[in-house]
Amino acid sequence: MSNRPWRASVAVVALTALLVSGCSGDPERPKPTPSPVGTSAGPSVPPAPPASDPAGRAAALVATLSDEDLVGQVLMPYAYGDSATKVSAGSAAGNQALGGVDTPAEMIAKYRLGGLILVGFSADDPTKGNQETTNVDNPKQVHELTTGLRSAAGRLAAGSAPLLIGTDQEYGVVTRVTDGVTVLPSALAAGAAGDPKLTEAAWRAAGAELAAMGINIDFAPVADVLATRSAVIGSRSYGSDPKQAAAQVGGAVRGLQAAGVAATLKHFPGHGHSADDSHQDLPVLTQSAAALQSGAWPPFTAGMDAGAMAVMSGHLDARAIDPGTPATFSHKLLTDVLRGQLGFKGVVITDGMNMPPAMRWAPGEAAVRALNAGNDLILMTPNVGQAYDGLLAALRGGSLPRTRLVDAVTRVLTMKFQLAELPAAQMSTLNAPAHRAAADALAAAAVTVLRGACGGAVRGPVTVTSSGGRDGTRATLTAALTAAGVQVKPSGGTVVHLVGYGDGAKDLSPDAAITVAMDTPYVLADAKSPRLLATYSSSRASMTALAAVLAGKARPGGRSPVTVPGLPATTCASN
Repeated sequence: MSNRPWRASVAVVALTALLVSGCSGDPERPKPTPSPVGTSAGPSVPPAPPASDPAGRAAALVATLSDEDLVGQVLMPYAYGDSATKVSAGSAAGNQALGGVDTPAEMIAKYRLGGLILVGFSADDPTKGNQETTNVDNPKQVHELTTGLRSAAGRLAAGSAPLLIGTDQEYGVVTRVTDGVTVLPSALAAGAAGDPKLTEAAWRAAGAELAAMGINIDFAPVADVLATRSAVIGSRSYGSDPKQAAAQVGGAVRGLQAAGVAATLKHFPGHGHSADDSHQDLPVLTQSAAALQSGAWPPFTAGMDAGAMAVMSGHLDARAIDPGTPATFSHKLLTDVLRGQLGFKGVVITDGMNMPPAMRWAPGEAAVRALNAGNDLILMTPNVGQAYDGLLAALRGGSLPRTRLVDAVTRVLTMKFQLAELPAAQMSTLNAPAHRAAADALAAAAVTVLRGACGGAVRGPVTVTSSGGRDGTRATLTAALTAAGVQVKPSGGTVVHLVGYGDGAKDLSPDAAITVAMDTPYVLADAKSPRLLATYSSSRASMTALAAVLAGKARPGGRSPVTVPGLPATTCASN
C-alpha cells in the first residue's frame, strides 16, 4: 500500500508560492477534555479496534497514554552494550552519560522509549563518525539483544505496540551486521545491474534475515541521486540518473517490506546533490527548486509509491526552499513539501541528532525543533534525558503543540501495528541458499567492463593485488578464481588489481593488466590497465561474480550508473 495516496507533481509555481508566503508552526489547539470513564453518565469503554486496523489501534492506544508515555514514543536513541540487561562496566558508564541508567533495558523503561537503534561500523564506513559504540556482533547475539529489548518495552503502557528496533543495513560500505548473514552488493551495484526485479528479490531475502534477528525497521534504502562525486554517499546511491535510481529504490522497498521490515528513504531532500558530509558540517544544496524536483526527488516519490513506511530527513541546507535551515528542522521542507506537496503519510525520522548540524542546539531544544518541523521520531539524541525532559517541558509549556505530538505518536504506533501483522522468519533462514542465490544474481548482473574486451577468460595464471588494507578481499577473490578454474600465483601472473572505497590515483598499479573498482568507479579514469572492470562492491557475491567473468564463464552485463570521464558505461555493445 502506497504511503502517497495521490500523485502530486511538485510544481515550481507551488514551491515559489511556498517561499514567498513562508510558514509558521502548527498552532496549538485546545486540549481535548477527557471522557468520563466509570460513571453512569459517561460512555462505556469502546471495544478495541481489530488487529487488521493498525491506525484504529494506534488512535485508541494514544488516547490512553500519559504525557510521559507520549514523549517517550518519539525517541529512538542508541544505547551501549550487546545485551539488554547485562553490560560491561564501560557500557554502563556510557549509558549513564547518555541517560542516567546502566543498561539498554533500563533506558527503555525510564524513558518509555518508542524504539532503539543498533549501531556499529566497519573500516570503510563513511558514517562511523557518529557511531559512538557498537552493539552488533553476530546474528545470535543480535537476536538475544532484540528479544531482551522487546521484553523490556512490553511492560510499558504502549507495550502492545512492538518496540521499533532499527539499524543501518544498507549493504556495501554501510552494513551493521556482516557475519552469518546474506550480504548484498552495494546499491550502486544494483544500479549497474539495472533490474529492479533482481533488487527486489535480494532485498526480500535480506529483509527476512533482519526480521529473523528481531530488527523491524531498516534505515535503507538510500534514495539520494548521486549528482556529485560525494564520498559520503558514493556507492550507497543507486546512481546518477533519477529515473533509473527511482526504479531501484522502489524494488528495494517492496522487497524489504514484504519481509516485514519497514523501509526508510534517506536522506530527504537529497544528500547526493552535495559533495559535503553532514557527519562533519552542514552541506548546502545550491540547486533550484525545479532542479531538486526533477533531479533529487523521483527516487523518494517512487519509494513512497512502493509503500515506504518512513522517510529520513537529512541535515541539508536546501537554499532554494529554506535557506540556512537544515532540512531536519525545516517546516517548509518536511511539512509543506514532503507532506503537503509530495503527499507522504508515513513516519518522518531525523538523521542522527548527534551529528554536528543538529548539535547547534541543546538536545532538548533540538528535539522540540525537529518535532515541530514535522519529524515523528528523534534518532540518536546525544543525551536521552535532556531530550526527554525538553520535549516534556515544551509540551506542558505550549511550545510543542499537543496536536503535533499526538499526530507523531499516532503515526509511529500505526507503523508498529502494521509491522506486527507479519510473522518474522526463523533464524534458520539466515544465509540460506536461496538468499545467497538472490544476492549472487544481483552481483553477477552488476559486473561492468569499461575498457577492453567485453568477455573472454584472462590469459594465463593470475596474481591478485590490491590497495592497502584489503587482504580479506584478495583472499576471497583468490578462492573464487581457484574455484572457477583459474590458477592464482603469489607473483608473476597476470596482475588483477583491486581498488575500493576511498582509493585514488595513488592506489592504482601501473603493472596491472586488469584494474577492478569495488566502489564508485571514478578512479578508473586514471587507470592505465588495458582492461577495466567494476563490481561496485567487495562482497563475497561480487568477488564470486568477478571470478566468473575473469574465468570466461559469465558475460559482464552491467552498465556504470555514473559517468566516468573518458570511459563508456560499458564496452559490451548490446548492453
